[in-house]
Amino acid sequence: MTKPKEGIRGLKVIVGDMPINLALKKFKQRVDDSGKLEELKGRMQYEKPTTVRKRKKGAARARWLKKLRDQQLPKKMY
Repeated sequence: MTKPKEGIRGLKVIVGDMPINLALKKFKQRVDDSGKLEELKGRMQYEKPTTVRKRKKGAARARWLKKLRDQQLPKKMY
């Protein structure tokens, strides 16, 4: 039997008097915001360390290019 990890708690929504479809919608929103589903999908298949580095480097480059693009002055329209 494995011990549960410290600090990891399940997501929950207290339903009370709200309709079940609204509670389900709130629960889905919390799952999306927590990022647990993406983490689970990432753990389902092994990714080589070189692939992880390459993917992260590409994402960093895209963020940098976006930052540069946002800082540029608009083109002259004449």
